[in-house]
Amino acid sequence: MKYLFVVNNPRNWPLQIPEGEIVSAKLYLSDSRYSNLKNVRLFNLCRSYRYQSIGYYVSLLAMARGHKPMPNVLTIQDLKSSSMVRYVSDELDAMIQKNLKPIQSSRFTLSIYFGRNLAKRYDKLSQQLFMQFQAPLLRAHFVKSEKWNLQSIGPIAASDIPEDHRPFVVEKAREYFNRRHSYFAKKGNSSRFDLAILANPEEQFPPSDERALQKFTKAAESVGFYVERITWKDYGRLAEFDGLFIRETTNVNHHTYRFSRKAAAEGLVVIDDPESILRCTNKVYLAELLERNKIAAPKTMIVSEENAERIQQEIGMPCILKQPDSSFSQGVVKADTAEELQEALRKLFSTSDLLIAQEFIPTEFDWRVGILNGKPLYVCKYFMARKHWQIYEQAKSGRTYAGRAETLKLEDAPDPVVTTALKAANLIGDGFYGVDLKQVNGKVYVIEVNDNPSIDAGIEDEILKDELYTCIMREILGRIEKKKGVSTQVSTAKSDK
Repeated sequence: MKYLFVVNNPRNWPLQIPEGEIVSAKLYLSDSRYSNLKNVRLFNLCRSYRYQSIGYYVSLLAMARGHKPMPNVLTIQDLKSSSMVRYVSDELDAMIQKNLKPIQSSRFTLSIYFGRNLAKRYDKLSQQLFMQFQAPLLRAHFVKSEKWNLQSIGPIAASDIPEDHRPFVVEKAREYFNRRHSYFAKKGNSSRFDLAILANPEEQFPPSDERALQKFTKAAESVGFYVERITWKDYGRLAEFDGLFIRETTNVNHHTYRFSRKAAAEGLVVIDDPESILRCTNKVYLAELLERNKIAAPKTMIVSEENAERIQQEIGMPCILKQPDSSFSQGVVKADTAEELQEALRKLFSTSDLLIAQEFIPTEFDWRVGILNGKPLYVCKYFMARKHWQIYEQAKSGRTYAGRAETLKLEDAPDPVVTTALKAANLIGDGFYGVDLKQVNGKVYVIEVNDNPSIDAGIEDEILKDELYTCIMREILGRIEKKKGVSTQVSTAKSDK
C-alpha cells in the first residue's frame, strides 16, 4: 500500500510524515505517474473541499483512479450538509452532553486529528465524529443554548494547526496507517485489497458462529485480503475497504441495510448487496415474485385487514402466518383454530399492514440450497426441532432448541430440489443466497429465499470443509478485481484442516 498526502503547496506544508509521499494537488491531478498508481491510500489535505475546487477534484479523481481518498466525495458532501450535521448531532447527543457538560462558556471548538484529540477526555467523542465524517483533519464547532449542539464541522487548513499540536498530528497520522504495516510485517504478506466483515458479537442467532468467522478470515487472508472484523460503530470507516461481507442478520429497517447501501455507493463490492436485502427480507415481495414466475410454493395469500376473513376459505386450517421480515422462525406463527388465527392476526397487524398466510405443509425436514453467483455450493437438510413444527423452537423458559442438520454432496441431492432453488435464487440476483424448500410426494415447493444464509462451522461446511469459505472469498476477490480492472495471481491452496 502506497500512502500519498496531497496538499495545495508542499513548500508550505508544516508536517513531515516519513511513511508517506507529500505531493501537490496540481501534480497529482495532472501527472500520469499518479493516475497509473495501484493500491494507493490518499489523504486529501487541501485547504478547501468546496464544490469544483482543487481539493474537491483530488478526491473525485482519486475515486475514479481506484485510489482510496480520505475524505471521499460522499464525505465532502456530508460535511457541507447542515441536515447531516444535525442528524449526527442527534445521534451523538448523549456523548456530546456528557463530554461538554463541564464547559462554562457557550461555545466550544474541538480539533480532531485522525480521530483523536490532545485531551484524552474528548477521545471518544473525537473518534465518533471521525467515524461519521472521515476526513484526516477536522474541526467541530459546538454551541450551547438549552443544551450543546453541533453547529458545524469541516476540514482544518495546515496553517490553522497550532505549532504545539503538530507533533501530535504526525504521531496520530503514523499510528493510523502503521497498524496495517505492523499486521503485514507480522504475517510476512502484502495486501492486495482490504475486506471488512460486519458481525455482531452480541447477536443471539448470528448467520455465522465464531469458528466460521475465523475460517472466513483465514480464507480471505489466503487469497490476499487484509481482513478486519467491524461492527455497527464502524459505519464511517467503510471507505477504507474494497469489499464488505455482511455476517449479521440483515433487515431493511436496520444498520445492516445502511451499511450495504453506503458500501455500494462508495464503490465497494458488497455481499449482501442492498437489492438482495430488500428483496429477500420481505416475504410479501417474495410471494408475488414466485407466483408471477410460476415457481411452486405453498398456497400463499397476501393478507391485509380487509381480506383477513378469507384466510380459512382460501388457505385452510391449520395455516402459517408470517411477518414480512421474519427470520430464524421469529415472527412466524402457526394457527390451528379460528381463535388462534384471530389472536395471531391481532398481534402481527400491530407491526405490519400486510402479512403472509401460507398453507401448512408438514415435513420431517426442510431443504436448504446455498447458492453463490448462480452456482450451488452446498445442500442441507434442516430437521424440525423435537416435537415441534419448526426448525427452531422458542421455549417458555427463553431457551431456543434447534433440530439437527445434515449436509449432503451436491450430486446426492435430488435434482428437482437444486434446479428449483437455482430458478428462485436467479430471480433475486447474483449474490449469496440460501433457498429453503419442501419436498412432498416428489413435488418441490419454495418456502423462501434468504440473503445472508447461515454458515456455521461443522454444519454447512461439512462436505466442502475450508474450501467453502475459500470459494466465497475468491468470488468476492474476483468481483473486486473486475471492478478495479486489475488481475492478480491468487493462491487457491486450501487452508489447513
